[in-house]
Amino acid sequence: MAVLWLDEIGADDLETVGGKGASLGELTGAGLPVPPGFVVTAGTYRSFIESAEIDEDLFDAVDVDADDSAALADAADRAQELILETPFPDDLREEILESYREVGDGEAFVAVRSSATAEDLPDASFAGQQETFLNVTEEDLLDRVRECWASLFTQRAIYYRQEQGFEHDVVNIAVVVQQMVDAEKSGVMFTSHPSTGEATMIIEAAWGLGEAVVSGAVSPDNYVVPRDDGDLDVTVAEKKVMHVKDEETGETVEKPVPEDKRDARVISDEEIDQLVALGERVEDHYDAPQDVEWAIADGDVYMLQSRPITTIDESSDAPDPVDDTVNAASGVTDGSGAVGATAGSTSQPSGNVLVDGLGSSPGVVSGPAKIVTKLDDLAKVAEGDVIVTEMTMPDMVPAMKRASGIITDEGGMTSHAAIVSRELGVPAIVGTGNATTVLEDDQVVTLDGDKGSVLEGQEVEPDEETEPVEEVRPQSPVKPMTATKVKVNVSIPEAAERAAATGADGVGLLRTEHMILSLNQTPESYVEENGPDAYTKELVDGIRSVADEFYPRPVRVRTLDAPTDEFRQLEGGDAEPHEHNPMLGYRGIRRSLDRTEIFQYELEAFRRLYEMGYDNVEIMFPLVNDAEDVYAAKRQLEAAGIDPDKRRWGVMIETPASALAVEGMAAAGIDFASFGTNDLTQYTLAVDRNNENVADRFDELHPSVLALIGDVIETCREHDVDTSICGQAGSKPEMVQFLVDEGISSISANIDAVRDVQHEVKREEQRLLLESVR
Repeated sequence: MAVLWLDEIGADDLETVGGKGASLGELTGAGLPVPPGFVVTAGTYRSFIESAEIDEDLFDAVDVDADDSAALADAADRAQELILETPFPDDLREEILESYREVGDGEAFVAVRSSATAEDLPDASFAGQQETFLNVTEEDLLDRVRECWASLFTQRAIYYRQEQGFEHDVVNIAVVVQQMVDAEKSGVMFTSHPSTGEATMIIEAAWGLGEAVVSGAVSPDNYVVPRDDGDLDVTVAEKKVMHVKDEETGETVEKPVPEDKRDARVISDEEIDQLVALGERVEDHYDAPQDVEWAIADGDVYMLQSRPITTIDESSDAPDPVDDTVNAASGVTDGSGAVGATAGSTSQPSGNVLVDGLGSSPGVVSGPAKIVTKLDDLAKVAEGDVIVTEMTMPDMVPAMKRASGIITDEGGMTSHAAIVSRELGVPAIVGTGNATTVLEDDQVVTLDGDKGSVLEGQEVEPDEETEPVEEVRPQSPVKPMTATKVKVNVSIPEAAERAAATGADGVGLLRTEHMILSLNQTPESYVEENGPDAYTKELVDGIRSVADEFYPRPVRVRTLDAPTDEFRQLEGGDAEPHEHNPMLGYRGIRRSLDRTEIFQYELEAFRRLYEMGYDNVEIMFPLVNDAEDVYAAKRQLEAAGIDPDKRRWGVMIETPASALAVEGMAAAGIDFASFGTNDLTQYTLAVDRNNENVADRFDELHPSVLALIGDVIETCREHDVDTSICGQAGSKPEMVQFLVDEGISSISANIDAVRDVQHEVKREEQRLLLESVR
């Protein structure tokens, strides 16, 4: 038979119906609410190509060198053409169409999903490489089935099989045809904690079809459900878009979420209870924690797919705090970047809200406020205090380490306070607008970094305080293997251990200014008082601690890049120039090339590290504009005894000028160019990223910014120069998709987003990588 119904199949039929089909059959057989459907078997695909006598031509066509992009593209085109242009035999056509008519009385919308027979092997995963089509009707059904078969021969699928050592003629494909659930709400559910396996269910929900959640197109609500009768924790996201069926065309389209639903909770307590009950049933059936896709339509809950959770760390014997579960990089938060409170938290703050802002680093703490308006005020910050300041700066890091929480008037998720607080694991709220004027010194407050609220009084006792939420994704024993490297940004050396634990491919940005400014003296003042060796040693020790954690993975270190207003607040800062806009002034390579004596002490640190054997250290120059800057920096390397031809070094692309001049810089000998999207965006759009009055205009995905990035990647590829991104935007799914499509060499993300970016890159490479290197 060409077709098997879901209630006829189970786990033993994997070779016949593929992984997806077998799973749906198991769920159906267990009496779980699975939409009805059938599977066009893998044997049907095989008999189709053999009876049409295209099998030999098909496999001969794809027997090419997968590293030859042109040959690979031709092979894929030819293989798909053979399948798509071969007509269905009459008997097969009728059997599939008759089965379809039984699904929904001949008028059903169905989902047509590929189900490869080798989707989830222990040493290779073909999942996600083949096609899925939604809201298909009888008119297009046969074409969609054929397109699923043809997707077995896309460039990425051919390449992957060759890389994994699979012969093309041993991998078959089945096709699941299943009644569409016209979902009003949908999402995913982990039946156990995806890192530790503890008894905590995590549910994500959004309006419309679940593809919006799975693809990261929408920020879903997050519901943490302890299975030991603990309190439900709900984080409601701002859900801007939804995927729905267009009533006129029947196609799946993306539409804005109605205003009254954007900030509304998606699922009720009753629906959560239903999902939990179903989750327990499917976990019991498989005797293993499951990752479940679900949907709700007309009040009924449906299970659309279930697979084992593969990220549980079996060696972990301590409960991890609840993380952002599925996709922090996609914005699976409350819309502010914060995630839900930690697992096991038994109390929720409920006092009077004094001020509120953007929850930028999660966790709930209580402590006395310390108003910091100048650097001298930092001395009054003791262990457990809550720093309240207009905006943090690098020289505040020592005090930030002592503090239990951070509150700022200004800034957003790209601000210094937000980035460093997350790296330190200190709860923080930014952008309150008025915290320094509303709060008073020594006033006891409770900071809720999850919700972005500052409450009056001590709402939680010290032994009840929630640990800051670990925003790094659950760590898999084996991280996703991707051609595009995924690295991590490190602001301070103290964060190196946590950064290395993400499994990143290296450090894409290590900032030296935090090491220098934490000395509380300008470089000149420090050298004068302590000598150049002491200054160099501070840098060596800081960089070395990170290089040790990552060795032999590369650590890309940015030379000093701090604006004059930050230097001016340090000892010796009186000599610093007064600038109307320091971000556009005397900073980065401009300062280094003007004050070459200090720059040489900085470069001496790199020379010593190389002598010690740290060949994983790379040098990156900030705020270059053109080849003239690069040649000048190169001469400084040589003067410091560093051979530019033997060490890896490169530049930041932070200005439109540098983006337009990258070809000349490539000729000057750079090994890499790294996008600083925070600055590149604000300089391209004339938008101060820390100015709340124009914050809504700050858009790293603006077409002009993307055009500059795309042109740089193309030019660098032509000149064999690596490209990377280390700005905040590298953590956004939309930017990741764009960069992988363009062919970037590496993406460096914040510590809290590395795991999500790894998975996003993997998904995008499976879909786009080979097209991007044509």
